[in-house]
Amino acid sequence: MKVQVCIIGGGPSGLLLSQLLHLKGIDTILLEKYSRDHVLARIRAGVLEHGFAELMREAQCGERMDREGEIHNGFEIAHDGVLSHIDLHKHSGGNSVLVYGQTELTRDLYEARDRAGGKVVHNAEDVTPHDLTSDRPYVTYRSNGQTIRVDCDYVVGADGFHGVSRKSIPKDVLREYEKVYPFGWLGVLSRTKPVSPELIYVKHERGFALCSLRSQVLSRYYIQVPLTDKVEDWSDDAFWAELKRRLPDEVAGRLITGPSIEKSIAPLRSFVAEPMSYGRLFLAGDAAHIVPPTGARGLNSAASDIYYLYHALLAHYQSGDDAGLEGYSAKALARIWKAQRFSWWMTMLLHRFPDRIEYEDRLQQTELDYLLSSETAQRLLAENYTGLPF
Repeated sequence: MKVQVCIIGGGPSGLLLSQLLHLKGIDTILLEKYSRDHVLARIRAGVLEHGFAELMREAQCGERMDREGEIHNGFEIAHDGVLSHIDLHKHSGGNSVLVYGQTELTRDLYEARDRAGGKVVHNAEDVTPHDLTSDRPYVTYRSNGQTIRVDCDYVVGADGFHGVSRKSIPKDVLREYEKVYPFGWLGVLSRTKPVSPELIYVKHERGFALCSLRSQVLSRYYIQVPLTDKVEDWSDDAFWAELKRRLPDEVAGRLITGPSIEKSIAPLRSFVAEPMSYGRLFLAGDAAHIVPPTGARGLNSAASDIYYLYHALLAHYQSGDDAGLEGYSAKALARIWKAQRFSWWMTMLLHRFPDRIEYEDRLQQTELDYLLSSETAQRLLAENYTGLPF
């Protein structure tokens, strides 16, 4: 089999790139390790910056997103028993974010690839890139007991943190930067009306919490927990009781609880791999970088990779200009590190650190006080939260 671009990974990043390239007449195949049902069962972030929403529209996948997604012009920070509003629309010069679940976004992209007759292979086993530094790279995979070879011009690794793509870059070339945080987020998805029309970020002496939503009938809540905790340690009743302890009384009083549809603990880490390209291989999304979910940058950071890679491949195939491909890693990383900084800052601002000294606690409180008293500080937050320009 011969295609122009072989994409490893069937999550939103790979699907979005495949769809965008298809609309420009560039042939792709997408190889996904798991079944479609497995991919669609992943519960992930649902806050899209305005640039991501525009990419979905360009991919002709934005109709349901625009119909069902919720525009959020701000969010609340709960602290010291009160709520303080952050006006994103005002402080970003008119931008906002769109709340639309990643599961639904991925479903829209799959349906678009189906309509276009896109080559999407699920349950692809032992996916392996070869000859990445030659002008004739190829990828092999196993399906139904057979080994299949895909010859291509370029390989895109959008197969997540544990995927094969990043591991295909030699260790003496790849440099990895990582920070592991001493806590995780216990998340619960419930079929209940959200406690607030906007997100509520909670700074509390018992630990961080977040009130989020997927729709007006589907809520997502999180509490900070030690890394030693397990999901089995937390009954639904125990989760709701702890969440209420961390919320201001006015919010806790109107919280609607119910059985959890999904419950999981996610450890928090910051991670960046450099470079994001090697020969004819280009990394995108979680294959190259991870952020804590605090600032809602994970999926949005992946979208910026796809934006740069899509335009670089267009320039190559339409005009023979390889400057975008040659500069992809540097350009993508410049924005990624800004997203890393913002996610790190939000995480440090709002979480309770078990080993932090009193001096650092006072600095954290001073940082929050400054943010809430300074329009300049709120402009910086809004600019990053709604999305830096590509």
